[in-house]
Amino acid sequence: MPVIHELATLTSKGQVTLPKAIRQALGVGTGSRLAFDLCGDEVIVRRAETENEDPAIGVFLELLEADIRTGKHLHSLPEDLTQAMLAHAGQTEIFDEMIDGNLEF
Repeated sequence: MPVIHELATLTSKGQVTLPKAIRQALGVGTGSRLAFDLCGDEVIVRRAETENEDPAIGVFLELLEADIRTGKHLHSLPEDLTQAMLAHAGQTEIFDEMIDGNLEF
């Protein structure tokens, strides 16, 4: 497995922005949950799997989000629900582009 080496800066609030290469490699984006494990003086960051995660549900939710974004099937929904869905659609991340950063094998 390739090693990706990236640097990030800790803010005064204890926040760190995950470098793009790391987000891409983990397959995470806005709203994703991460798990942190402390092993000695090293921290392991991994994508947190949700309980009962089913790949079919993920695919269905992606299709639903695409429909919401295009507004194709929203005409039969109540207007307030349509607006709420559009307001909460969130951002999409492109996970199939090349990973930026230095890879070491």
